[in-house]
Amino acid sequence: MLVMRTRSNTKLGRKCDFCNKEAVEFVRYSGAHLCSQHFAEFFERRVKREIATQIDIGKRAVIGVGLSGGKDSSVCLYLINKIFSRHRAVRIVAITVNEGIEGYRVETIEAGKQLCKTLGVEHHIVSFKELFSREMDEIAGRDRRRACTYCGVLRRKALNLASKKLGCTVLATGLNLDDTVQSILMNFTRGDVEKLARMAPHVHVQPGLVPRILPLRSVPEREVYLYALLSKIPFSHAVCPYADLALRNQYRAIIEILDKENPSVKFGILKSHDEILPLLREKYQQKELQPCKICGEPSIREICKSCELLEGKVRDEMESM
Repeated sequence: MLVMRTRSNTKLGRKCDFCNKEAVEFVRYSGAHLCSQHFAEFFERRVKREIATQIDIGKRAVIGVGLSGGKDSSVCLYLINKIFSRHRAVRIVAITVNEGIEGYRVETIEAGKQLCKTLGVEHHIVSFKELFSREMDEIAGRDRRRACTYCGVLRRKALNLASKKLGCTVLATGLNLDDTVQSILMNFTRGDVEKLARMAPHVHVQPGLVPRILPLRSVPEREVYLYALLSKIPFSHAVCPYADLALRNQYRAIIEILDKENPSVKFGILKSHDEILPLLREKYQQKELQPCKICGEPSIREICKSCELLEGKVRDEMESM
């Protein structure tokens, strides 16, 4: 959970480096003090640059945005809409996945609905219940430690199914710099080098899979939070009840320790990954996909990961009876 104040890294009375207004943020990795206006401009430039390098904005497109209702996905939708809403060739749709997590998802869905209404963006909601016949709380059961494993795989499948149904050419998600760097470190320490080659943003379009883009991948999490506050973007502060059990938390803690000594460390990890990515993609070329024997969705194996997890869950439950 991210806890911060908008003035946490600024000195009282410090002026913006570019004007005479009071600074709201001190950007540690650049040394700049920025007022709300110049911070927003600094933030938006990086997002626009990321989008320009990830997709051809000149083509007709349907951009799907995975909207959880939290700060990251809400900022992502807000900026996608701000950048593309005047493009007649571009249609924007927001997709929310209702996993079925009691005391959490209802609040975030309402936040998502409010933002879409404000922006005038189409909003579509899909649920685990309708797609997999079970809600997340039921899937997790007593084994809460594996909840994030199930949820991550099933949520990606749900987003892909919804994106295809809506005719999306790309799917934008709100993963920020912190999220991206954590994933890089997780895959590296696991020795899953091939997965490093397949990380979004996706360059090659695989049949049956909607390529994902990451507009916020070079923006630190704290800056996404500050931008959301300054732009008055409605979002939910609710924290998933399973979040404290996620393995990702260990990598978050490691990176934050490194960041205290070197405020550029996250950018360094991302740059290193981007530098070796062409070599990784050359070595681990895209494998030919085949329809999953159970659900028909594209899969590297005969049975896709989501069906494998669900089938295994059913077997475990049967054996425990």
